Amino acid sequence: MDHLQALIVSLVDHYGYGGLLIGMALGNVGAPIGSEIVLPIAGALTATGHLPALWLTIVVAVIGELVGATAGYAVGRFGGRALIDRYGKYVHLSHDNLDRVHAFFERYGNFAIFICRFVPVIRGIVSIPAGIAEMNLSHFYLWYALGSLVFCGALILLGNTLGEHLDSVLPMVHRFGFAVLAIAVVAVAIAIVVSKRRQVRPS
Repeated sequence: MDHLQALIVSLVDHYGYGGLLIGMALGNVGAPIGSEIVLPIAGALTATGHLPALWLTIVVAVIGELVGATAGYAVGRFGGRALIDRYGKYVHLSHDNLDRVHAFFERYGNFAIFICRFVPVIRGIVSIPAGIAEMNLSHFYLWYALGSLVFCGALILLGNTLGEHLDSVLPMVHRFGFAVLAIAVVAVAIAIVVSKRRQVRPS
């Protein structure tokens, strides 16, 4: 576990929900937090009584992500590409990553925000190009919150289920966590597409 990730885990362990909120917020403005590790640990801490309630752990994690998303959106909206050119390297936001996010926007519209919540690296910086594109705020927050709820909820529930046995499977979670969640996203996307096609199908 790298230094920054270990620091965030220590914050959650010692300061509870305040540490979790700070960690998730930082992870959503590009800091290399490693949410796929932090979130299961938060779930395990809930199972062992370090954090009071499972539902509250999920809510705080989602709020933390939205706080970070708000900051990222503001950076993109008011700083634009010039700011990214100067400071993007500090949050892993290269022109290549920016172009990848824009390609998602072009292909999937506002739903791209939801999809990007499950793409490594991009999930932590997607709010910045959304701000640059001046995406509608209500749509932005809707899809961001839904994606965060699925992402945070799934990994926290996993950690809560494993409890004290989490340490033995953390490497597996780190390796396959995004893959499992990506499958869930694809399933949701297919369901939405099928539903829309049924709605427009002539009677």
